[in-house]
Amino acid sequence: MIDKFMASADEAIADVADGSTILVSGFGGAGLPEQLLTALVNQGARDLVIVSNNAGNAGNGI
Repeated sequence: MIDKFMASADEAIADVADGSTILVSGFGGAGLPEQLLTALVNQGARDLVIVSNNAGNAGNGI
C-alpha cells in the first residue's frame, strides 16, 4: 500500500511542475484546500491549469 500521509503542505506539492493541471475540490469555502493553495503559490510553479467547480469568495480561494 502506498503511504499517502504528508507531513506538510509543502511536502504534498513538492512534485508539482510548471504546466501541471491541478483539480481543486471544494463546496463553497468548506472544502477549499487553502494550505495547499498557499503552498503552491509559495513554491512558484508557473503556467498551471487549475480546474475547480468553485472559485471561492472575494479575496479568498483561487
